[in-house]
Amino acid sequence: MSHPLEDPLYYLDNFRTLTQWVAQRYDDLLDARERALLHQIHALPECAAALLARLVMRKGSLFRRSSLGYAEIEALDNGAAALSLLSDAGLIDLSPQLPLEALFSLLKKAELAQIFGPSAKSLRKQQWYEALAAQDWPLRTLHEWAPKLDDCGIELLFADVYERLRLMFFGNLRQDFSDFVLADLGIFCFEQVTFDARSRGFHCRQDIDDYLRIHHQREALERHGGAALDSEEGLALIAYQCANPWIEQRRQRWLLKAADSLRKEGKSERSLSLYSLCLEAGARVKQVRLLEKVGRLEQAWEIASDAWQAPRDSEEEQHMGRILPRLERKLGKPKTASPAAAPTEHFYLQVERASSVEMAAADAIGSEQSPVFYVENALINALFGLLCWEAIFAPLSGAFFHPFHRGPADLLRSDFVERRREVFERCLGYLDDGSYQQRIVECFRRKQGIQSPFVAWGWIDEPLITLALRCIPAQHLRHWCEWLMRDIKRNRAGFADLIQFYPEQQRYRMIEVKGPGDRLQDNQKRMIAFCHAHDLPIAVCWVSWCEALG
Repeated sequence: MSHPLEDPLYYLDNFRTLTQWVAQRYDDLLDARERALLHQIHALPECAAALLARLVMRKGSLFRRSSLGYAEIEALDNGAAALSLLSDAGLIDLSPQLPLEALFSLLKKAELAQIFGPSAKSLRKQQWYEALAAQDWPLRTLHEWAPKLDDCGIELLFADVYERLRLMFFGNLRQDFSDFVLADLGIFCFEQVTFDARSRGFHCRQDIDDYLRIHHQREALERHGGAALDSEEGLALIAYQCANPWIEQRRQRWLLKAADSLRKEGKSERSLSLYSLCLEAGARVKQVRLLEKVGRLEQAWEIASDAWQAPRDSEEEQHMGRILPRLERKLGKPKTASPAAAPTEHFYLQVERASSVEMAAADAIGSEQSPVFYVENALINALFGLLCWEAIFAPLSGAFFHPFHRGPADLLRSDFVERRREVFERCLGYLDDGSYQQRIVECFRRKQGIQSPFVAWGWIDEPLITLALRCIPAQHLRHWCEWLMRDIKRNRAGFADLIQFYPEQQRYRMIEVKGPGDRLQDNQKRMIAFCHAHDLPIAVCWVSWCEALG
């Protein structure tokens, strides 16, 4: 069997996979124009379909004829015919009328000089455009703008439809066709998830419209800052609420970015109004800090007190635990009772200077009877990922859009665990009935190499998994799973660098290593506090270098 990339038209297969998948899975959400376009694409001769795929995969929708030199299309002896076929099908425009801005995006500075004369050497291309844009320039074809170039412009039509199709397939607008290439090459293997009508991420056309609306307003915010919020579309989106929960969370994240942008521009009052509307994690912390900065201390204290009593996540709880005492001092209020710092086991180690302080500590601490492994975040995440594989890959709506997901698309959303609560509880139940060890090992063998957001296959092997299951009690493993489920976005990181096993005693301890000048990070402090609250063994090792003698 030939290597997938030995086929020079591999990208055409990818493009057809996308369009056929959308046509089959979302036909009821397509309008007449979109169905007609898909029908046209599927009916194209190979050379024209290949060129269309190339254009769709490129950035933007305007191109120069001279930039379309694709050897594999020319080899079909139909390179010139491909353009004519696409034009006859109404899929491209071979003589688009170009505004000045498009002309500057297509031509090099030296080519522009043939039209407008040389620019000042100190002027960058964008500055040159801005200077010329003060005048009124009519629309012209590329040939009319620059007849000496012997070139023509090409416009890909229906760019908005291709964007919509890509969104419906990937469930986002970040991904591109490289995901297909990696799958074709066998670099990545993906879990086979059941796709049915209930598991679709988009249930109606409004869902897609809402996603695109948020995406375009996010782009406007990046280009124009807080001014983008003064547009009719920006103001409408602030007051809007999406019916689809996962798309509404995207709107909430946009609100947070909008509030941040206004804050950075010094528009405090408007920023505060958006923070107050936003339910995204982190919004209340920023709101309280800004209220404190502008002197509205009483309001800041009220919000901080409410957040301390009912935090949205562990990070917010940690931040409010720091902010509240400061506000109470300023306002002369009684001090809020806060939990005492957990008593952490510390020990100190001097080792020879090495490139890795963690490995140096592991070598110094470990022994044949009590081996030490440098696992960082890999081991506990893997045990959780293997035990709860069924829950993680449950085919819920908005979780999987296509067959090439490394993990569920909603993994980092706040309702990830709650949506799967019943399946997670069933998986954790294996810790109670004693079958968890066998299930984890069997899952490790059966799913070997399949992409997972929790299992880093290069960091773990079966002997390590087996040793961990021998030394980590079931109740401890349950606590670790609950720690992850509490806040997957933040708690996947921050685990101790090392783990030491005592096989004869069937026990273990986590060891966080800190080199000279290092300190504990916030997520590590939260994790250590959790350990002490549940009697999970953890210690901090402070390493210093032995000074060379001489």
